[in-house]
Amino acid sequence: MTRTAELLADDPIWLVLIKVVVIFAFLVLMTLLTIWAERRVIGRMQHRAGPNRAGPFGMLQSLADGLKLAFKEDIRPVMADKWVYFLAPVISAAPALVSFSVMPIGPEVTVFGERTALQLVELPVGLLVVLASASIGVYGIVLAGWSSGSPYPLLGSLRSAAQVISYEIAMGLSFVAVIMYSGTLSTSGIVAAQAHGWFAFVLPFSFVVYVVSMVGETNRAPFDLPEAESELVGGFHTEYSSLKFALFFLAEYINMVTVSALCTTLFLGGWHAPWPLSLIGGGVLDTGFWPVLWFLGKTLFFLFVFVWLRGTLPRLRYDQFMDLGWKFLVPMSLVWIVAVTVIRALRNEELLSSPQFLAFGAVVIVVLGAVAFLLPNRATPQDTEEEPAAPLAGSGFPVPPLDLQVPPTPPRQRSSAGAEDGSKEGVGGV
Repeated sequence: MTRTAELLADDPIWLVLIKVVVIFAFLVLMTLLTIWAERRVIGRMQHRAGPNRAGPFGMLQSLADGLKLAFKEDIRPVMADKWVYFLAPVISAAPALVSFSVMPIGPEVTVFGERTALQLVELPVGLLVVLASASIGVYGIVLAGWSSGSPYPLLGSLRSAAQVISYEIAMGLSFVAVIMYSGTLSTSGIVAAQAHGWFAFVLPFSFVVYVVSMVGETNRAPFDLPEAESELVGGFHTEYSSLKFALFFLAEYINMVTVSALCTTLFLGGWHAPWPLSLIGGGVLDTGFWPVLWFLGKTLFFLFVFVWLRGTLPRLRYDQFMDLGWKFLVPMSLVWIVAVTVIRALRNEELLSSPQFLAFGAVVIVVLGAVAFLLPNRATPQDTEEEPAAPLAGSGFPVPPLDLQVPPTPPRQRSSAGAEDGSKEGVGGV
């Protein structure tokens, strides 16, 4: 058992409850601040003021929107499954809160006379807990679309489930190299392994793959295809309102905070002070409550990246998005894992010096990048096949016209002579 695990095992119940309340309040507060910052930053990018009425600099606008959602009428569709429709937002929001429990926010400190670590739970398989929580969150999305009793939420939930599962695979593969270098699945152990060097510089390709995967995992722009207004109205939560919709909204932003904190833990040294601040006073800035400031700063940086991407990049097509995951991130990650394994083996056998190690790693990254950008752009079957002609009305079943094509007007049907006589007789009889 590690030192951190021993400290957390001896925590009294009142200290555990304080940590739970602080983490919950922190995540809710970060959600409100992130929504406000997103509106302000995108407003500046688009030469707008953004929210500036409710409170100083409009900082109370997110709180006002949350209260508005709470007082809105809660509407449940007639065709919805009552209990599943009610539980889906809870299933979506709860795993987002649980994932943050394994994040090490700081080192050992003293709280009200008790020696403890700034972490709620220390597990030897902390990374697996994060992946398991993300997998459970998919059930909330799928059940929300299915239980709504409407085709649009169902389509949005299926698309979202396919997206999240696809990018969970790439995200899991980005963990492998980190686990190999740190030698543990524990989040605090990974932070301790980066005391003298961040994995973002040692494993740059894994870092890039994780950053792309975390954007796809959270359904954020430019990967917000499940909620594309032009295609699926509002995605899997189209039929939700009031507090149930607020739970989905809360889950999305808490997931953003969680994946940003996980990226900080895995690749940016966690709560360790950045260089050259780590050299001040022999590491005095890595003690006490100072590390909480470094952890928050790194996490806020990734939250800004989320907002930056939303304000600058257009939405991808769904086939492009899935090709990026299955045809690039997954196979390139497998190649990268093999290369990292070979490098680690050579270094352990002392057959590779540090300069050779850096040169070999740079060559691998250049080769992977060249393969990614020099692959031929294969034409899809839709590009090569001829477009079918527009179906005619009266073909036996109603078929809408294809895009940008108007079906020809069918010839007017003429009635038979017998029908004409019968119609005349009917008129005369009346």
